[in-house]
Amino acid sequence: MLTSNIIINLAPTGLVPSKNDNPFVPLSADEIVRDVGLCIAEGASIIHVHARDAEGLASADAELFADIIRNIRTACPDIVITATTSGRLWHEFEKRSAVLDLKGDAKPDMASLTLGSLNFSGSASINSPDMIQQLAAKMQARGIKPELEIFDLGMVNYAKVLIKKGLLTPPYYFNILLGNMASAQASLLHVATIVNDLPEESIWCLAGIGAAQLPMNSLGLAMGYGVRVGLEDNLWLDAARTDLASNLELVKRIAALAKLLGRPPATPEQTRQYLGLPSVSLAISI
Repeated sequence: MLTSNIIINLAPTGLVPSKNDNPFVPLSADEIVRDVGLCIAEGASIIHVHARDAEGLASADAELFADIIRNIRTACPDIVITATTSGRLWHEFEKRSAVLDLKGDAKPDMASLTLGSLNFSGSASINSPDMIQQLAAKMQARGIKPELEIFDLGMVNYAKVLIKKGLLTPPYYFNILLGNMASAQASLLHVATIVNDLPEESIWCLAGIGAAQLPMNSLGLAMGYGVRVGLEDNLWLDAARTDLASNLELVKRIAALAKLLGRPPATPEQTRQYLGLPSVSLAISI
């Protein structure tokens, strides 16, 4: 049964966007925390965190993540925080999993787990079966819930493999990301095929790459449990690419649509309940 309130998962920064692409992309810890705070006030209940170094380049440095996570928690203690373990730039388990070792108020509630390798326009995200299983096992050991990233139907099947191995426990949280040039497209057929194959006890949100963001978000609001939105996936307010977006504008638009549909944004506390996450005080003590 669908929840009455929808999850807004904000991906504010990502690995790739720069100030040259869009001056509103938050890169420094201060910029990210400020941007996130504004978006939480408008209804974001999950924050998908990437860290950047002093030059604005993507970084796997756990201390950079710790600074961002602690400051977000200071502003909103109940917010659900996801840390990336992306395989797009780093292929060593130690680098990708370093953020999972954070403790106390720097520990993320969730971590991304992409369930297969895929190509983007200029690079690849490499996720071998062994790497996926190692990351899943470490998340399980640390009490960090996987944010299951799905770009294709085969990745749904691999989630079922992990379930059989005892590496995932329900409720399962899936981000379905569509519209990438080399994976499932932003079509009703592709959405329906993927959603139909999800395991029972799944919570799923829809995301779109580039111009696919708003159509897929709209479908997620109407038919799913929510959306992933933000400048990581899309830099523009309009499909014609004439109006650069900010994270705040993207979240405000989604929140307004959600309210029109009678499904207002879930609070961080409600999102924790939907995903089976403990309270912050319990989570950071593990």
